[in-house]
Amino acid sequence: MNVSVIIPAFNEERLIGETLRQVKAATAAFARREWATEIIVCDNNSTDRTAELSRAEGATVVFEPVNQIARARNSGAAAATGDWLLFIDADSHPSAELFDDVAEAIEAGRCLAGSCTMEFAGHHPVVNLVAWLCNGFMRAGGLMSGAFIFCEAGAFRELGGFNNELFAGEEIDLSQRLKRLAREKKKRIVILHRHPLLTSARKVHLYTLREYIRFLVRFALSPKRILRSREECHTWYDGRR
Repeated sequence: MNVSVIIPAFNEERLIGETLRQVKAATAAFARREWATEIIVCDNNSTDRTAELSRAEGATVVFEPVNQIARARNSGAAAATGDWLLFIDADSHPSAELFDDVAEAIEAGRCLAGSCTMEFAGHHPVVNLVAWLCNGFMRAGGLMSGAFIFCEAGAFRELGGFNNELFAGEEIDLSQRLKRLAREKKKRIVILHRHPLLTSARKVHLYTLREYIRFLVRFALSPKRILRSREECHTWYDGRR
């Protein structure tokens, strides 16, 4: 078995080194099974040292000139050779226990794709409440978090990967298409929960409540238009770090 870990990264020089060290440590769960692992960072048109620091940690670096998370993940997947693709955000730290859960799901033979619940770093009561609600929604609906997605490579390519028309919500779109494919193949989408992914809560400090409310109101009024606009999805693309 060969697993390709794909990390999209836009101006992540502050975090990418530690993320890669955490990912490499977590791959011990795969190594115990004698599975091969490759780590691919997709530099999504960064203007900092993201690519340089990634190479220094031993990652393969590919470049995606269009600043868009769906395209970055797809470009990383295009360079991958693994039987399974594992997408992780550059501000998230997986544990060996989480990777062990992934391996067990794959070994069980009925899993087509999956994700996991999340835990935010630091003490942020409101953020933790939102995470709790989102985790429950994910588990109830079988929807995957973009911060952590694993998928059979053949299934990912059969569906054409992430939707390049979307600047946000691309993981929900992929979840829905994978769920339909899983039903056809008599397989399932799993949401792991024993060992949540530790991810950054930095956006709490980088954006104001007013900015979030503005986005949510505009999204409620015109969701399709908003998700197809880089400018409207600015909390993902304006480069604040």
